[in-house]
Amino acid sequence: ELVTPNHFRCPISLDLMKDPVTLSTGITYDRESIERWFEEGNLTCPLTNQIVTHLDFIPNHTLRMMIQDWCVDNRTRGVQRIPTPPVPITPKEVQHLLLTLYSVSKASPLDPHACLPLLQAIQKWGAESERNTRCMEDNGLPRALASAFHAFANPSHSTLLHHILSLLNSMFPREFQALQHLGSEASLRCMVWFLRQQDLSWKETSIVALRNLVSFGDHRHVEALAEIQGMNQVLAKFLNRRMLFGQTIAKASLAVVWHLVCSSERMRLKFIQVGMVCSMLEIVLESEGERSTCEKALGVFESLCGCEEGREEASGNALAVPVLVKKLLRVSSLGSDYSVSALWKLCKFGEERVLVEALQVGAFQKLLLVLQVGCGAETKDKTTHLLKLLNPYRDRLQLECIDSDFNNLKRSI
Repeated sequence: ELVTPNHFRCPISLDLMKDPVTLSTGITYDRESIERWFEEGNLTCPLTNQIVTHLDFIPNHTLRMMIQDWCVDNRTRGVQRIPTPPVPITPKEVQHLLLTLYSVSKASPLDPHACLPLLQAIQKWGAESERNTRCMEDNGLPRALASAFHAFANPSHSTLLHHILSLLNSMFPREFQALQHLGSEASLRCMVWFLRQQDLSWKETSIVALRNLVSFGDHRHVEALAEIQGMNQVLAKFLNRRMLFGQTIAKASLAVVWHLVCSSERMRLKFIQVGMVCSMLEIVLESEGERSTCEKALGVFESLCGCEEGREEASGNALAVPVLVKKLLRVSSLGSDYSVSALWKLCKFGEERVLVEALQVGAFQKLLLVLQVGCGAETKDKTTHLLKLLNPYRDRLQLECIDSDFNNLKRSI
């Protein structure tokens, strides 16, 4: 049996070292293992327990070449030679590129050809290692990329902008100024322009960036996006034809829709007009086992039921009440909250037939279970009110406890 020499093993992982580096304490570790050690909050050298005052890792080239020679000598025994690791970038290198990128973004006139080599360098660094990506993030490069996107925000620079967005999605900025650049009217219009193009990769890159942007919760970005004409139609197309566009685009679109419908009643009406009520019910049915997707679809549906037009659409769909009842206690506590709230809106403001239908698919028993299992105060109040609304019809029809299922249901789509 082949035995790996002890001095070739990392003291932390005990695996063969691929990129040996030496600490100031004189002990050598594999770079990935020792970086993870310090990222977890440790301040000492694992072997000596000495406090490490600076995290300058010195590559141990001699040991690495010895390991490579050992791998070559034992290749007939199944050992593969470890590749020579790329030299990690330094904060100084990142700062130099960052300043150059800022300079190019502020030049007049703008020169996209001067920007492209910088983006290629960033892409190369990121592809080499996660450490490089963290180094770029820690030294403000995402902020510079956001500034560059804002500066070049014009469809005439589409290839360059797509490159910038792709890089931003791998290290999305969190700083206020960077988000302001990406949330500007010019930047948002460019992203929406990408959504309307034929290239699927452009659509995907842009919708993921929009999802990342609106997820920070700044209502100004959501409202600015809502003002762009036809945005609701583009998102509806992605969700209605989700099998064609793929899961990444569909899930990101759903997240964007969730933020938009929560922003105003005007946006809810726009989405109702493009058939979003029906789409959400279909997604809920299809998302068995996908909790996050189901929660968002239920959340959007519940929000759409907040206006009369949405309730009218939902009440006219044979799937609405059975789906809501079926999803009670089967998705998550948040999913149950949305289901209860949507049922409450449909039953409180709806016709008598909605209450009867809810009873027929087992809503009363499910709602009792919601109270028994426990829920938040608002959901508890709505559940109690629902039971009061349903009870007279239950007594009148003398309904027995039945399971909620979809037998003999016909989709009204």
